[in-house]
Amino acid sequence: MKGAMGEIVVSIGLENYVDRSNAASGLRTDPVRRTEAEGVVDTGAVMLVLPQNVVEGLGLEPLRTAIVADADEHKEERPVAGPVAIEVCDRMMVTECVVGPPLSEPLLGQIVLEALDLIADCANRTLTPRTPDYPSLKLKAVHPIGLAH
Repeated sequence: MKGAMGEIVVSIGLENYVDRSNAASGLRTDPVRRTEAEGVVDTGAVMLVLPQNVVEGLGLEPLRTAIVADADEHKEERPVAGPVAIEVCDRMMVTECVVGPPLSEPLLGQIVLEALDLIADCANRTLTPRTPDYPSLKLKAVHPIGLAH
């Protein structure tokens, strides 16, 4: 879906990952808390940002505090919550989110784009997977510790 001038807006599925894990192991009988939303792709942002009302509705736990800076370099402390499972373009990952003001728009930053291997095409205002089946992630060659290379 396309948003305002130059924005890339996509449908995202969100769920409380602890709920999902507990349901899978039989520890939770209540439904998994989940929601769908429209999110704006923000290639200048690092993390996923979710509005406070969505975070509370999903029952995400506060994990820590971070200092965030907006495009004008205005800095403020914001809570970080999670874990949250996010699905975008038929790809899913588990991550943390910065808690934004109530009723603000969800923002998808570089962590989501990189982990899900999604390409933001700002000219055409689209978000598409780089590879069709699953993410292709770059990794430094890994060698067993103590063995010669």
